[in-house]
Amino acid sequence: MKKSLLALAVLGAFAGAAQAQSSVTIYGIVDTGVTYTSKAQTPAGGTNTGSKFAVNSGVVQGSRIGFKGVEDLGGGLSAVFNLETGFTNDNGGLQGSDAVTGSNLFRRKSVVGLAGGFGSVLVGRQTDWADTISAYTAVADFGGVTQNSGSNLNRLQGVRTNNSVSYTTNNLGGFTGNLMYGFGETAGKTSAGQSFGLGAKYDNGPLGLGINYYQSKQGATPSDTSLIQGVAPTAAASAAAVTAYNNATALNAANAGNTAAKVLNVVASYQFGPARVYGNYSRVKQDLNTAAVTGLSNATRLTAATLGLSQKADMYEIGTAYSLTPSLKLLGSVQYTRADFANVDGKGKLTQINLGTDYWLSKRTDLYAFVSNLRAKDMKNPGVVGDTTGNDASQTAVTVGIRHKF
Repeated sequence: MKKSLLALAVLGAFAGAAQAQSSVTIYGIVDTGVTYTSKAQTPAGGTNTGSKFAVNSGVVQGSRIGFKGVEDLGGGLSAVFNLETGFTNDNGGLQGSDAVTGSNLFRRKSVVGLAGGFGSVLVGRQTDWADTISAYTAVADFGGVTQNSGSNLNRLQGVRTNNSVSYTTNNLGGFTGNLMYGFGETAGKTSAGQSFGLGAKYDNGPLGLGINYYQSKQGATPSDTSLIQGVAPTAAASAAAVTAYNNATALNAANAGNTAAKVLNVVASYQFGPARVYGNYSRVKQDLNTAAVTGLSNATRLTAATLGLSQKADMYEIGTAYSLTPSLKLLGSVQYTRADFANVDGKGKLTQINLGTDYWLSKRTDLYAFVSNLRAKDMKNPGVVGDTTGNDASQTAVTVGIRHKF
């Protein structure tokens, strides 16, 4: 008994010493909304069409739980880490599960590194600087509601890079810079799957400015599992998912090492009293998209060409957030995208208009309501949210939801 008490006392002393030098924080977001969508087609390319009601997770911000910590190493140097996983609280699922690769536990973020007077160096799976400067865009207010009109392709929604190392400066008179490099990890071909990013932002009172450039090269396997996520748990659907994944793998292997994407973001925001106004421009070039819509005429392109298959896309956005009271905001934004496709004359166009309101019940909990209309011309309407691909040139979605942060 005495030995047990002594052991507990020793462990308690060590725990106290560790607590004094380091800290770990558990945090998270639970975001859920109910959405009505007109002229929906589910699943994408399926035969079920018409209006749809759905409960969606992560409308404004992805539902998540994370762990972050810091240990004081002395001399102004600290060890830091951040692990973050996403989940779909509408069905209790783990975000990132699919029919081919299984579960990717900390898919949102998985980094460890050092921080000090020089800035910070992080190694692991992380977003590039586009995710940081998205705070100056409609992503901060409308989140995933705007992703299909372009902010997912231009990386403002927060796209991750595996096997990466990043360096971020400390705030220097309002200026912060970032460098990122992603290792392709392909034997005998260093450039396969390689990526790099360069970004900066400037904060000075009401003014916020940001710029980011990101470039990636094709890897030997698909860089993400977007082709196979959301597949119904049936044998036929799973087989189709595996086939799509294998086809993508073959295509990637044939082009490994070639430049796959070049993305430029320029954003600006200014606070005029109770109103924040913002605007941004992005260009995305995907030179390897040469055969996606080969041979299609303009008449058939509407039902086949999607934004992700474009060779070049220019995206423009303007918006505002007006605070009626400290707790209530009125929101509005417009996104406009022009896309070029291989071997097809003219440009596809997407125009999305969003109106909304956000009411904070407390510092941690808010209620939101959005209405969005997405119009497509000479290309497929990707749908406003989720898997609700538009079966018409115009689609409207109305969402009400609740978000809690802890």
